[in-house]
Amino acid sequence: MKIKNIRAREILDSRGNPTLRVYLDTENGEFVAGVPSGASTGEHEAVELRDGEERLMGKGVLKAIEIIENKIAPELKGLKVYDQKKIDQKLLNLDGTDNKSELGANSILGVSIAVCKAGAFYSGMPLYEYIGELSETDPALPRPLFNVINGGSHTGGGVDFQEFMISPQKGSFKDNYFRATEIYHQLGESLRGKNPAWKNIGDEGGYVPELETPEEVLSIIKDLAEVDIVLDVAATEFFEDGSYKMKTGEKDKKEMIDYYKKLTDKFSIIGIEDPLEENDFEGWGELMSETDKIIIGDDLLVTNPQRIKTALKNNSCNGMILKVNQIGTITESLEAAKLAKENNWKIVVSHRSGETTDTFISDFAVGIASEFIKSGAPARGERVAKYNRLLEIEEELNL
Repeated sequence: MKIKNIRAREILDSRGNPTLRVYLDTENGEFVAGVPSGASTGEHEAVELRDGEERLMGKGVLKAIEIIENKIAPELKGLKVYDQKKIDQKLLNLDGTDNKSELGANSILGVSIAVCKAGAFYSGMPLYEYIGELSETDPALPRPLFNVINGGSHTGGGVDFQEFMISPQKGSFKDNYFRATEIYHQLGESLRGKNPAWKNIGDEGGYVPELETPEEVLSIIKDLAEVDIVLDVAATEFFEDGSYKMKTGEKDKKEMIDYYKKLTDKFSIIGIEDPLEENDFEGWGELMSETDKIIIGDDLLVTNPQRIKTALKNNSCNGMILKVNQIGTITESLEAAKLAKENNWKIVVSHRSGETTDTFISDFAVGIASEFIKSGAPARGERVAKYNRLLEIEEELNL
């Protein structure tokens, strides 16, 4: 099954910003991929190509469409869809930069995902099983992390920390999903009595209450349910001039580490994402030496195998966020996952704040047998689409 043509369309993501939908045509049908976009982005992420003109606040993707249709498509026509690694390498060679700045990671990713979907169809496998073959992994359901309170750059206010995620500990994905939904609605009712802005919602569907401190948020969650918690601090967002400037005061690195120890002692926190700024590999190592929690790199690693290797040298973390659009191709994403697994890290496959209803990451998480997946709150169409796809996969696997 060969590629006949590739085209793209400008659509809107869940934040109302332009993004790409890519269409890959073969003699056996059309395969479609939606491309996500982040709000809280690490400085080392692959470059997302935008038009930069007055139209659509400079965020249009018409240049990316032109690249896909006039530069990428002619190079890939006639190639076999099941040659994922070969096609991804051709995309990398065509781009020729370290950070995808020539073609744009969004252009490259849309094509790479569409090729992966076509390869699965040709192979006669469910997408997750095909990804398992590519990664030489037995597929497995991830544990979901539900973002029920938003802060930081996902909101216009709220607490400094970006995400407060809950992870119920029921037996099946389905049970965890529906328990999280109950907690989410109970949380809304609890906030109703405490806060006039309780219905404010962040980019990822979590509530944005007018609370000052992480302790306030964690206490409300603790009062509602016995549930594991993961924090996404996104500390780079409030790191300035060598210190962490929070609403409750300014902290240096040691004070931040002590603060995390205090929080984990008091609340059932099993993991912390991006606890320190994105270039302090050694500081992350200091935190690692003082905690037994999962310390998860996102902005620190940006799904980049080279930065993962640097983190390994410094013992900076024992978990990673995997966002396919941070690196740009499925092959590179699989390489990052393999490197993490070889070193016994936990993997959290993640959506972005600007999402489409494409459910690719659900199959990807199952295919690489990631330990966790996060796709926002158990609410909002672009978020629950991923979770609902996992319900289907669980039934198919008879788990």
